[in-house]
Amino acid sequence: MSDAIVEGAAVTSADTGSGGSRFVRACLRRPVDRTPVWFLRQAGRYMPEYMAVRKHHSLLEICRTPEIAAEVTITAAERLGVDAAIIFADLLLPFTPMGLDFEFVAGEGPVVHTPVRTLEHVKALRTDRVEELQYVARAIEQVAQHFAAPRADGDELGIIGFCGAPWTLAGYMIEGGKQGGGDRNYIETKMMMYSNGAAWSLLMEKIVTVLVAYAQQQVEAGADVIQVFDSWVGKLSVRDYRQYCLGWTTELVERIKALGVPVIYFGVETASLLPAMSETGADVIGLDWRTPLDAGWKAVGAGCAVQGNLDPIALFANEDVLKEQVREILAAAAGRPGHIFNLGHGIVPGTPVENVIRVVEWVKELSAL
Repeated sequence: MSDAIVEGAAVTSADTGSGGSRFVRACLRRPVDRTPVWFLRQAGRYMPEYMAVRKHHSLLEICRTPEIAAEVTITAAERLGVDAAIIFADLLLPFTPMGLDFEFVAGEGPVVHTPVRTLEHVKALRTDRVEELQYVARAIEQVAQHFAAPRADGDELGIIGFCGAPWTLAGYMIEGGKQGGGDRNYIETKMMMYSNGAAWSLLMEKIVTVLVAYAQQQVEAGADVIQVFDSWVGKLSVRDYRQYCLGWTTELVERIKALGVPVIYFGVETASLLPAMSETGADVIGLDWRTPLDAGWKAVGAGCAVQGNLDPIALFANEDVLKEQVREILAAAAGRPGHIFNLGHGIVPGTPVENVIRVVEWVKELSAL
């Protein structure tokens, strides 16, 4: 990606927002002094500090208590020395104000007790209670206040808010929670998608309505960027993604960008979908580790920044192997504006914290201009 392309890029609504941090500049494909780095799921069960909190609080208690969610977010960002902090929350939080109860069951993950399977179920979902999610905004406010002062290198820490994508949230709603066994085929979700157009369209409309309002709360609270997680989008064919999901995801991205912040759009197993995903207009496309970074960047086009894409399991490797993989990703990015170093998915439990910190240090050292 040449400087000429960056300078000639169309100015988006996000250009009018906060653009001072290294992280936000990279999201907008502006030149930076080094590659910014943060990690998916950087506050989680691999970190002793987080597990100490979990001894006293459930996952949902942490999410719904601003002081604790802020503490967990801040601790991870400071311990690792990353360039951005993503607020500690869960994709399914909007379900509750929509009237869809769920819980986390040990060994099973999230469980939706009354899956959405009919048009009547969809009609019953609420879109007028988004204010109930303000606890996430309150947590973001505390994180933003904590990191308000410039860091030692003069840079500001980026604050990331997030939400799910329409397809992924619909999958949880319709399948009934965590996809396992036969549910990995998304049979119920695709049955509605294929055969009940009225229900599918109304469900997508309601999800987008709630997510835009939710994102607005986060931006007003101090989020510099919103990441849209489409965790299960790789289960779709290119045809189905284009026909049933692309339009709704594009609407979500466009409406979030209109709030004045860049949008990162991330999915897993998305090699075939990358060109279509870039059509959403997202500023940054997250790449998983299955596709080489340079190939993924070519697929999304020069008009997008990219985020990624170290294999999370590489964090278990010995130091020499791990450092070489970091070098390869940075070499594939070739110093072009618009690369944010990250994993190709989230940090997994048991990951050595010292290796995560090493990667941050290596990225800073190896990418500095």
